[in-house]
Amino acid sequence: MMTNLFSMFDPNTNLMNIPFNWLSIFLGLLIIPMYFWLIPNRYLLIWNKILLTLHNEFKILLGPMSSSGSTFMFISMFSLIMFNNFLGLFPYIFTSSSHLTLTLTLAIPLWISFMMYGWINNTHHMFTHLVPQGTPSILMPFMVCIETISNMIRPGTLAVRLAANMIAGHLLLTLLGNTGNHLSYYLMFMLIIIQIMLLILESAVAIIQSYVFAVLSTLYSSEVN
Repeated sequence: MMTNLFSMFDPNTNLMNIPFNWLSIFLGLLIIPMYFWLIPNRYLLIWNKILLTLHNEFKILLGPMSSSGSTFMFISMFSLIMFNNFLGLFPYIFTSSSHLTLTLTLAIPLWISFMMYGWINNTHHMFTHLVPQGTPSILMPFMVCIETISNMIRPGTLAVRLAANMIAGHLLLTLLGNTGNHLSYYLMFMLIIIQIMLLILESAVAIIQSYVFAVLSTLYSSEVN
């Protein structure tokens, strides 16, 4: 029985007080068919096409000064988040991407590494980012404060955006599902159709949010080069 609306997102599957919910992060490896890894097939060709498209797009965003192979880090992040978002749509599977514990773990180390690399290797370039071109002299101190604050809240916005979008859809599905016991057969049929439409919408959100997280991380990385 839920004690509050958000208790369905709490880790509660355990064995000898050892929580098992976070093992759902690795469940994506189990649902991939075995022959995906063995021989060239349709699954592998489609996935390679997706990875190649992401690689080309991230390479354009990073610019010509980026290191070779740096796009694969963001592609791997996209894959991890997308798998976890999709797994959260299945019943009785812990939605790890709806928790700030996971999203902040992904966003903060990325942001810290970008800042350390930028300030150590491109210090002058990082200072120029604090004052946009064409800013009047009297507004420069204020612009430095604004740009510094906006830069520091980037990992928070990345994490909150992903977690809030994932938790919002699950809350809506739960609220609508809890009303099914008190509805007539006609309204129940309408509720099932609405739930199916929401699941399709959440499937699109799962892909879009993982893509947005990866693209914004790529853009933040390109700013320090």
